[in-house]
Amino acid sequence: MAGNATWRPRDTHGKLSEAKERNLPDSAFAFPKQRKGPLTGAAYVRDAIAHFGEFNGVSDEDRGLAFKNIRKAAEHYHVEMTETDWRQLGTRPHKPGYPRDSR
Repeated sequence: MAGNATWRPRDTHGKLSEAKERNLPDSAFAFPKQRKGPLTGAAYVRDAIAHFGEFNGVSDEDRGLAFKNIRKAAEHYHVEMTETDWRQLGTRPHKPGYPRDSR
């Protein structure tokens, strides 16, 4: 099982250029080892939640750590996150107030 969350808030916010992203520490990413999924603002957190299943080349252990990092960043940026396990991420619409699939 993945360890504790490694994500830490950064002063870098908003849209990231490639140069800015390269300068971020590993702790700014959902997947720190692979440096995938920057979590530098609410929009990036929502994107990581919505597209979680699209991150390739990561193990289940990496996904477990990424889930903890995303959850910590979501709390910091006040992004509503109802998922309780990484297997739920990216499987349903993630917009506050968005109608949930009733199937």
